[in-house]
Amino acid sequence: MGKKKKIFPKCGANLHYFLIIAKIIGIFAFDMLQRVQSIWMFIASLFSSTLFFVGDDVDYSGIFFLFGLVTGGVFFNIFNFKKRKNQIFINRVLILINALLIGLLVYWLLNLSGGIDIPEKGIEPIFPILAIVCLIIANTHIRRDERLVKSVDRLR
Repeated sequence: MGKKKKIFPKCGANLHYFLIIAKIIGIFAFDMLQRVQSIWMFIASLFSSTLFFVGDDVDYSGIFFLFGLVTGGVFFNIFNFKKRKNQIFINRVLILINALLIGLLVYWLLNLSGGIDIPEKGIEPIFPILAIVCLIIANTHIRRDERLVKSVDRLR
């Protein structure tokens, strides 16, 4: 009798059994979370969710709704890895929502009493800017992925 052939030959025994169980259950999508664009989108969701912790003095509920929408959209987009064109489109929509958030937060800062000269007034507009940067980087990596898949399809 020969050796049993492992389904996942390059991993340890415990990880091997976990991967087999995950494949049986049908949640084998977790290995796609290691892609570079997924990491950038996760960082963007962290930036967009920080307003819930930092923005205690923000009094517009619409701003919190938009931040929640961006955070939820980015998490949805991370698990939408099989449809790369949809990912790019959703990222563009999220970039536009973040730009709207920047405008709303700057308007809110300008309407605070005392003017905008006091530096401790608001760090809130930085988070959508950082989220936009992360989403743009994620879009470039998604486009690279799409080009790689198209080039492999041409070879077949």
